[in-house]
Amino acid sequence: MKKLHIKAIDYLRAISILAVLLIHSTTKVLEITHYDLFNYQLTLLLNQLARFSVPLFFLISGFVLEYSAGPDLNYWGYLKKRFSKIVIPYVFWSLIYYFLIYNHNQDNFIQVLLTGSASYQLYFIPTLCIFYLFFPLLHKFYKFIANFPALIILSGFEIWLMDQDYFVKQYSFPDPIRIFILSYFFFILGMVASRNKDKILEVTGKIKYTLIVSIPFLVYYIFNEGYVRYFKTYNIEAFYSQWRPDILIYTLVLGLILFYFFNKANFHH
Repeated sequence: MKKLHIKAIDYLRAISILAVLLIHSTTKVLEITHYDLFNYQLTLLLNQLARFSVPLFFLISGFVLEYSAGPDLNYWGYLKKRFSKIVIPYVFWSLIYYFLIYNHNQDNFIQVLLTGSASYQLYFIPTLCIFYLFFPLLHKFYKFIANFPALIILSGFEIWLMDQDYFVKQYSFPDPIRIFILSYFFFILGMVASRNKDKILEVTGKIKYTLIVSIPFLVYYIFNEGYVRYFKTYNIEAFYSQWRPDILIYTLVLGLILFYFFNKANFHH
């Protein structure tokens, strides 16, 4: 039986796309000003406010895959369907960037495809492909990874990994692997959310005002963290990184609120 399309997920995607555009536009301003954060604090604030975008994309990916997966998932059929939608556009745009725009790349084209380094923003696609490869295994062991103790352990380990990467030393893995390591919990949480949609909406409805009030405080904390850490280290990753423990919390809080209100909006159609 075909499942109903969830319009709220489309709205979340749209918000995430707009947030990505905001990140890129504000990043350009900060680059032009040579990272004059003191005089461009509003630009930095907008940049940090939008940092939920890519983590939310991974959460949405886990949600959609688990929501649409049947009990008998054919691995090769599933891979063919998923990869056919992204491989051709990905290869096309990688060719454009590699040969016409950033043609000073020292790596061969195969390496560039595997790492998403034809242009920085393309790292998302190889990372998503890793999730696609692992999804059937996660789906098979869903009951094991979705129980509460397992989720606590997985979230705790993810927060620790983020803390080490951000505050201690950035992992030296190629970006697709590094981002996969730092975002697996978003993907798994999306899978769990797809099977518990109604319960999540019910709980969110009870605490929605608390969540709404917490959002500006989280945004300020993230902004201040990036601002202060940059002037301590003069490393732009202080505010460029979206794989930080506080951004994990911010993404989940904001995602819950948006999902709740987008679902409420659907009831009026």
